[in-house]
Amino acid sequence: MKIAQNNQEEEYREFLKKIRQERQGTSNIAKLLFTVVLAVLCAVIVCVTVFENSYILDKYSAEQADSSGGFFKFSRKRRDFQVPFSPRRQNILLLGIDSNGQGTDLWEGTRSDTIMVVNIDPKSHTIKAISIPRDSKVYLPDNKGVQKINSAHALGGVNLVKKTLKETFGIKIDHYIIVHDEAVEKIIDALGGVTVYVEKPMKYHDWAGHLHIDLNKGETVLSGRQAVGYLRYRKDGLGDIGRTQRQQWFMKSLFEKLHSPQAIAKIPEVLNICKTYIKTDMSFYELSQYAAFARGVDENKIEIATLPGAPNQRGYISYWILDPQKTQQVIDRMIYRDVQPADSSRFKAGIMYSPLKEAKAQKLKEELNALGYEVNMMKTTHLSHTRFVANKNDVSVEFFNHLQKKIPEINKMQFIYDPTENYSVGSDFTIILAEG
Repeated sequence: MKIAQNNQEEEYREFLKKIRQERQGTSNIAKLLFTVVLAVLCAVIVCVTVFENSYILDKYSAEQADSSGGFFKFSRKRRDFQVPFSPRRQNILLLGIDSNGQGTDLWEGTRSDTIMVVNIDPKSHTIKAISIPRDSKVYLPDNKGVQKINSAHALGGVNLVKKTLKETFGIKIDHYIIVHDEAVEKIIDALGGVTVYVEKPMKYHDWAGHLHIDLNKGETVLSGRQAVGYLRYRKDGLGDIGRTQRQQWFMKSLFEKLHSPQAIAKIPEVLNICKTYIKTDMSFYELSQYAAFARGVDENKIEIATLPGAPNQRGYISYWILDPQKTQQVIDRMIYRDVQPADSSRFKAGIMYSPLKEAKAQKLKEELNALGYEVNMMKTTHLSHTRFVANKNDVSVEFFNHLQKKIPEINKMQFIYDPTENYSVGSDFTIILAEG
């Protein structure tokens, strides 16, 4: 890993050596906390929508804007949507934090239940996002020792999170946005619910934790409380990784909802929620410009990855043990944009499909063969969400876009980079045709 040249470099190498030896353990994740990064996406898109509809801003005075505690600064002097940053790539840290209980400070001593780094490139007009599992075992700077990475915010605030990312992964953070978990239910209800495909029956009741999940499989319009249950559900054998995947799927559905005409009328209510539950080092104007950039990005040019590793249990503590080599591959690709050019005509494809999609899978195989690509694996799957998975680093989003022009059926698929080859060993890319 690209670790800063400091006195902790050798110590961290020893730490990596130890955790590689611990990867044979099993996971028994018990604590249920949910992700709120979707509220961040909601907030920034709402910001730009407000600027696009000036009549809404007329309802908000400068005094109301300042009452946000300095987190949002309203300004109507500039509305030309010129990108407020240099042409260089930038890293935006998105944190979703939990609660310490009723009556406690919203921001002090809280753990980051969601950690995501979004890399934006103004030149290519692309976005790449890395989800960092909250249970990842890392060494925290400032003598905080070996901890789960979600402890960084509780022990040292956003500055310790930024320092951890820089010293552990070589990722320098330019700006941050923090969202409190109480925003999720309120924002989803304000929007009138969000439609998602629930991939399996989800039944769980935790009376002590006031968590009640009762969802059936299939396309569902989730209320705020149901959305919380969907995002908190972890009793599927996948633990934190299953929760991270649902976060990504939900964000896609929320993105579509926020682009609907019905969402505009809800902006004032959502803004009031955001002023209380969102904290950032950017002004309202800066947020609106980043949101304008994001809205102008083709969703087919958005790439998502999760830091790879394996679950591990030691006593009552469960960790996600990062794979050093594959984690570096993800960082090199997503942050440093290191994608090696390759002869795409030699790519091998894998196809995984729901039994209900067998005819479409066979048609897809024929289309790939006609284009000169070998399909070296076809098998049925119970995976629930359709996606395009790049298994090798040289399978670029540009190749994906080229393939979409030849095969319209894969248009609008979510692009995932996963070097673990969990889906299809020996394939350069895998196309998953799922039920939802």
